[in-house]
Amino acid sequence: MQDAFFATSKSKKRKRGTGDAPKNKIPRMEKGSKLKKRAADEELDSDRTDEDDNIDDLDLRADDIPESSGDEDIIETPAQKRLRLAKLHLESVKEDLAEGDYDAAEIDRELISARLRQDVLDQSGKVHLFIADSYDLTSPTSTLRCKGHRFSVTSATVSEKLDWLFTAGKEGHIIKWNLKTGKKIATFYKKRPDTKGKGKQKANPLDIEGHSDEVLALAVSSDGQYLVSGGKDRKICIWDPEKDQWVKNFGGHKDLISSLAFRKGTKQLYSGSFDRTVKLYDLAAMGYVETLFGHQDTIVSLDALRGETAVTAGARDRTVRYWKIPEESQLVFRGGGKSAIRDLLEGGAFEGHEDEDEAAHEKNSRKPDDHKKRFVEGSIECVSLIDETNFVSGGDTGTICLWNTSKKKPIYTQAVCHGFHEVESSTEGIIRTPRWITSIASLRYSDIFVSGSWDGEIRIWKLESKLKSFSLAGAVHAPGVVNSLQLLAVPKGGLDAASWTGSSLAPSKNTTVKVTGVESLLLVAGLGQEYRLGRWVSVKEGVTNSAVVIVFSPRT
Repeated sequence: MQDAFFATSKSKKRKRGTGDAPKNKIPRMEKGSKLKKRAADEELDSDRTDEDDNIDDLDLRADDIPESSGDEDIIETPAQKRLRLAKLHLESVKEDLAEGDYDAAEIDRELISARLRQDVLDQSGKVHLFIADSYDLTSPTSTLRCKGHRFSVTSATVSEKLDWLFTAGKEGHIIKWNLKTGKKIATFYKKRPDTKGKGKQKANPLDIEGHSDEVLALAVSSDGQYLVSGGKDRKICIWDPEKDQWVKNFGGHKDLISSLAFRKGTKQLYSGSFDRTVKLYDLAAMGYVETLFGHQDTIVSLDALRGETAVTAGARDRTVRYWKIPEESQLVFRGGGKSAIRDLLEGGAFEGHEDEDEAAHEKNSRKPDDHKKRFVEGSIECVSLIDETNFVSGGDTGTICLWNTSKKKPIYTQAVCHGFHEVESSTEGIIRTPRWITSIASLRYSDIFVSGSWDGEIRIWKLESKLKSFSLAGAVHAPGVVNSLQLLAVPKGGLDAASWTGSSLAPSKNTTVKVTGVESLLLVAGLGQEYRLGRWVSVKEGVTNSAVVIVFSPRT
């Protein structure tokens, strides 16, 4: 038995609300098309070489094809199709850049060229922003702190247009902030359900315009049209952030909703729940699409990028699952150390057995010199995609692992990334246990990612150029439990109107930035006195429940 394999995922399709299941978002739902389900699990080849980077069944196509391209010629060659789609994309770019009173003929060709180059790199699905060395990741330029929640902030996210900040708290409220001024704009309050009625007279939870319990996850669509929230009341609420209004509720999950993510550039929504399932929704049609099964324990983290894929962390089933939506399959990556019993069940020797992969894994693991005990990972707590084939995960032993979809074991492992938590025992003395990774996030398609725990710091990591390892690049002060993290690249002039950034945000004339159009980096963190999914950790001294927005400028 190998540690990573393909598993066919079952799905359920039914209608939700007023919308039907989407017809154009998921290829296998088009009329007349049928995808063959896999009859048996497929093993992931552990002997693949690094040069074998062709993932044939990974869909890296464009997000959306304009409606005008729907009637395609059946005998159209691949070259003709690429040319036609390129022309359509160029026209859409011109329309985007020509908004307002500008004439298309006056649009700068250099601007169009830069936009097209960036779009091509993003569509490739590979890391192409090697910018870690261009920024001083130890000294933030500006910091904004937003305080408004009575209890711990469970999630904080900024819209891609950099106009709003949304925060959610354990008290059940969602607050919308103006990112330019740092002021509160609106609050979506927790609703109290009607418990006076009996039987059929009781109010349907899906009819309540908002949440009736703790809000644990937030997500904003790429175009900023929808804000989505989920929590302990087992429903997903759709909001219109422009009008500050509730739009719709989605039900279906049988336990709390722990994580949400939009597929980048689309209105496809993924939700992860403690009921061990992932559900897909299409907000363009306001309908439910399907349910994905596979995890053997609660899903605590979820992430997605441009491709029709998603990645989830399954807590104590110690797996990260990479879902391939069109193929109805999943890649399973198992974390944690091997035990003697597991080795015996897998055909190994009961004692003293260690294969070459395990030896290499141990060689790449960094252990503290002052603590020789080996901690066995019992839970994978968070996961984040770097690009379409690489991702990082954090576990309950404070370990961060770097993964690639072509390898069944981590490419690189960093142990005890946020130090030890000490507890004094009357019989055992001082007991030291690693702080687990409570949150992790990456700057999409770049060599930078961040991690948080409750040691008072958010740590910033730099990936090696060949994506084989990573190292610590900086840390910023963050008192409390880090419940959520987000990294964004700020385009040139993106925060010019912000009153809290100061004049030092803009780089000097001698600054060399490796990415055209990127002015600074934005780090968003949700902090609290308690862990968002429980009360196992309580850090109250000097801690306020707040969201923090941190700006990093290029080196001068």
